[in-house]
Amino acid sequence: MVSRAEEGGTALPLTEARSPANTSWRERWLEWRNRRYISKPFQLAAQESIFTRWLVRRRSKALFDLLGGFVYSQVLLAFVRLHLHQTLAEGPRSLEELSTLTHMPIASMRRLMQAAVALRLAESRGPERFGIGVLAAPLVENPGICAMVEHHAVLYRDLTDPVALLRQDERDTEMARYWPYAGRHATTEAGSLETADVATYSELMAASQPLVAEQVLSSYPIERHALVLDVGGGAGNFIVAAARKAPRTNFMLFDLPAVGQLARARLAEQLILDRVQIFGGSFFADPLPKGADLVTLVRVLFDHPDERALAILKAVRAALKPGQTVLIAEPVQKTDASEAVGSAYFNMYLLAMGHGELRTPAQFAHLLGQTGFGPLTRHPSPSPLQTEVFSAKAI
Repeated sequence: MVSRAEEGGTALPLTEARSPANTSWRERWLEWRNRRYISKPFQLAAQESIFTRWLVRRRSKALFDLLGGFVYSQVLLAFVRLHLHQTLAEGPRSLEELSTLTHMPIASMRRLMQAAVALRLAESRGPERFGIGVLAAPLVENPGICAMVEHHAVLYRDLTDPVALLRQDERDTEMARYWPYAGRHATTEAGSLETADVATYSELMAASQPLVAEQVLSSYPIERHALVLDVGGGAGNFIVAAARKAPRTNFMLFDLPAVGQLARARLAEQLILDRVQIFGGSFFADPLPKGADLVTLVRVLFDHPDERALAILKAVRAALKPGQTVLIAEPVQKTDASEAVGSAYFNMYLLAMGHGELRTPAQFAHLLGQTGFGPLTRHPSPSPLQTEVFSAKAI
């Protein structure tokens, strides 16, 4: 007997899915529980029981949220594209006013605002009158969030057929083209990218990086270091935030030559260029500058598979003296179900991008151990769903 998996690929024998006699008591319990959940009579009984109907309703809602998640994201995208968060931040508006401001038919605007209220992007303030909702309020002063919402239109197009995307070995996706430095030829071609090739993703990084920088700088006392090398530093937004936090610290930025040109303009605009040295190159082909007592990798390693991550860490180790520090900040593979939603998101994002790896702390520790670093230290992050912060010392 085989499962229905044979309809879409290799058949999976049902007997292999069952727990052998020597499995743990926990696994046997889970198998027994799951057989109950699958049973239609059990489901009907659970719906009718006053003791379990609350749980059935909660899980039904959770399942519906999975089904409706894409629709929710499109409501958010429309809300942002129409700048409704900014409009409502100025004060409550009537449905007619919103329709006029957005050049939207009033019937369509009514549907959008009803959906926005349901998703807590807006609040009802009377008959067909709306104010800003608690989930839209953070958008007003954080343009990076809005930039990411807009950017996700690219991801959604790649996820139109997720099974086809999962089956592809060589992916030519919109996301892979969006992030050209992380593509299949990154080790040989990244250094030849022109400013026009990196401008789009650099703008997104510039908009979204302040949120990540805040989390990193609240987790780790960067001011204790005299000279910081930010590897893959983009247009310099992390350095801008770090320079404000640590006014006596100097910096070096290393990124692709075309990105370095954007960083120079950004740092000059922020009046801190005199505290920053900019180096252009590829960390797969060029040595990193020496002299820093801290090297930062802010959302760099998860863009790359293990062999490239090892190459980056080896280059970092070569730039540091024993006892000096590498700081890693990026999303982490979660095992706790309460935090695993971030792992689901980032795994599919990296799939569409074509490269990269979401890693556990143990995997980070293993990579660091292979490249000449000591034990991993975790620094609590205010937003671990998006960014975890780790450090290790060169040995």
